[in-house]
Amino acid sequence: MEEFLATLMAWFIHLDAHLLELIDAHGDWVYLILFLVIFIETGVIIMPFLPGDSLLFIAGALAAKGLLDPLTLCVLLFVAAVTGDALNFSIGAWFKRRALDTSKIPFVKAEHIQHTQNFFTTHGGKTIILARFVPIVRTLAPFVAALGSMPRKVFFTYNVTGGFLWVGSLLAAGYLFGNIPWISRNLTAVVLGIVVLSIMPAVVGWLRSRRVA
Repeated sequence: MEEFLATLMAWFIHLDAHLLELIDAHGDWVYLILFLVIFIETGVIIMPFLPGDSLLFIAGALAAKGLLDPLTLCVLLFVAAVTGDALNFSIGAWFKRRALDTSKIPFVKAEHIQHTQNFFTTHGGKTIILARFVPIVRTLAPFVAALGSMPRKVFFTYNVTGGFLWVGSLLAAGYLFGNIPWISRNLTAVVLGIVVLSIMPAVVGWLRSRRVA
């Protein structure tokens, strides 16, 4: 397990180089790979550690270099994000119908579920949109929305809006800024910066909850 996590971290940190390798090795199949990563990261509750924000940013940067088609990326990854959340919501609805204990889901910490529920208490339905930009919460929010009996039509509206804003903004950021010379030379640091900024809301929320406790 430790070796797997170390390999995953190395792949994650050098995401730009690995994406280039995938393009060189598999050509247009890389679109399917990107689709699956975004779909699984948003749709499978036990896989919140997959790269999301940074993957979109780097894909946008590679599109600016002409290595990927920006329109194809936008459409495919938007569909991946929306269908992933829809699957996650359906899984949450399945758990709710069977009254299963959500604190015992493998690889999912009960405090992550609780933190996401607190997110809903604070932000209401728009949590589905805001959560797109917060790792872990992004993966758990649709599941918790279903547990909280959010109507499917309401969830669909927030899901589509959030998916469009998340995919569109990060692909555009990568496309516009990813190939600025300084950013290109320090892309690993930029990727790590994106990760840190993404998790900051979760960290701040956790610290506040600890202070209250």
